[in-house]
Amino acid sequence: MTSTPTASTGHRDGYVPFPAEAAATYRDAGYWSGRPLGDLLRETARRAPDRPALLDGATATSYADIDAAADRLANGLLALGLAPGDRVVVQLPNVPEFLTVLFGLLRAGIIPVLTLPAHRRAEIEHLAALSEAVGYVIADRLGDFDYRELAASVRERVPSLRHVLVLGDAGDFTDLAEVPRDGAAPLPAIDPSDIALMLVSGGTTGLPKLIARTHDDYVYNATASAAICELTEHDVYLATLPAAHNFPLACPGILGTVSVGGAVAFVTDPSPESAFAAVERHRVTVTAVVPPLAQLWSAATDWEEADLGSLRLLQVGGAKLAEVNAREVGPALGVTLQQVFGMAEGLLNYTRLDDDTDLICTTQGRPLSPADEVRVVDAAGDDVDPGAEGELLTKGPYTIRGYYRAPEHNARAFTPDGYYRSGDLVRRLPSGHLVVSGRIKDVINRGGENVSCDELEEHLLAHPAVRHAAAVGLPDAALGEKVCAVLVVDGDMPTLAEIKTFLTERGLATYKLPDLLRQSDRLPVTAVGKIDKKALRG
Repeated sequence: MTSTPTASTGHRDGYVPFPAEAAATYRDAGYWSGRPLGDLLRETARRAPDRPALLDGATATSYADIDAAADRLANGLLALGLAPGDRVVVQLPNVPEFLTVLFGLLRAGIIPVLTLPAHRRAEIEHLAALSEAVGYVIADRLGDFDYRELAASVRERVPSLRHVLVLGDAGDFTDLAEVPRDGAAPLPAIDPSDIALMLVSGGTTGLPKLIARTHDDYVYNATASAAICELTEHDVYLATLPAAHNFPLACPGILGTVSVGGAVAFVTDPSPESAFAAVERHRVTVTAVVPPLAQLWSAATDWEEADLGSLRLLQVGGAKLAEVNAREVGPALGVTLQQVFGMAEGLLNYTRLDDDTDLICTTQGRPLSPADEVRVVDAAGDDVDPGAEGELLTKGPYTIRGYYRAPEHNARAFTPDGYYRSGDLVRRLPSGHLVVSGRIKDVINRGGENVSCDELEEHLLAHPAVRHAAAVGLPDAALGEKVCAVLVVDGDMPTLAEIKTFLTERGLATYKLPDLLRQSDRLPVTAVGKIDKKALRG
């Protein structure tokens, strides 16, 4: 007799749960539906088995087929020796297999740790060790980067890592396609209050943190977002940004689309030439981009001839979209613009589809949920006057109460009564819409990716010629901010190319490398002895 596999509780060590009273309130109010995240696919497959779930080239794969493939992979992973509650780092580009891998892990009760294709050894080694990952799912290569070499390096340094599964040429590892998929053993029962998956923070202080999202809160994140965006089974969502990001994954993204029975398509290249061709080929109706892409796409309509007539909604988030650009996007692309301001930690803000043009172009939206609690506070933690600028604090049915295995950081990042300190400076309008005006955290937003100044500075200081280092963001029309490294050196000043090579060899992701390099005799400091970043930007 075959028993249903059960999860150990070790994965909950270091997890900060929702308080019991708050959890009961969210359940009673219907925000939490008690559904495992993997059931979003299951329910749609039962309701509309023949509907296309995945569009790839000229091929459409039905919900029934994706659902069955996810179950087979789940059984195969369990047969390999992985167990419910185990963590598996997933680092895949935007490929169709991402969907099956994600749902296969969810069905097996195995927790995906979703990392970005741009992450390198420094990030992957840290995240694998922090999560005590037993598995690592990669593509063989993307462009000229070989992920198998990265996997070999990480496996040497992370003792818990036993399985490396490769999409493509596996080399010395296990071919993902050869994981046994003929089993039909019972899959584990999933506790909806348990951890479903882990997202990666933007790394605003030091190395990135892990964000443990539960089945309950992430189902709500995806389905409530789908409702805000008026998604239906007739929509086609194009995953343009890296699928492991919260934005294209569940805002409403891939998971929201699956929940309503729409179709999902992927592109690895978000350039107008590639993305516009995908929009035309698949009759895409909804996609999400960061501000630099929105600007590029708007301009590209002058020279690209693809038919974008199917596209109805373009979401722009990840960084603030300047008003002048916001007013150009809709007319240029023939779409409704939706500004999205949110965080992988939880709170999401959307402009609504029926908002007037001024609200859409001048604000970053209002909270998704009626249960979102938002405060705007001054440096002392007191609420500011209506319309005044302050730091955004938040808690609610899909906002975490603490990072995973980060108690010291949690003491700073959360208030004693559970509010998450976002580090974002905002103004709240009478309508509830937020206008983002800046940040108080020391982080550079480069094209929608957060670059931690602390982390970059730590790596720069490891260079033998560097005595002091500071990283600052400088305004850039295309990226929002460029990364500028200011160095005090002993001897000859390294070149930008030499610094980039040094940081790359230390395993730093490409998007975190400096765009500019400056030399200084000393770093200016504030009255309390901290590096004066404002003076450096001047």
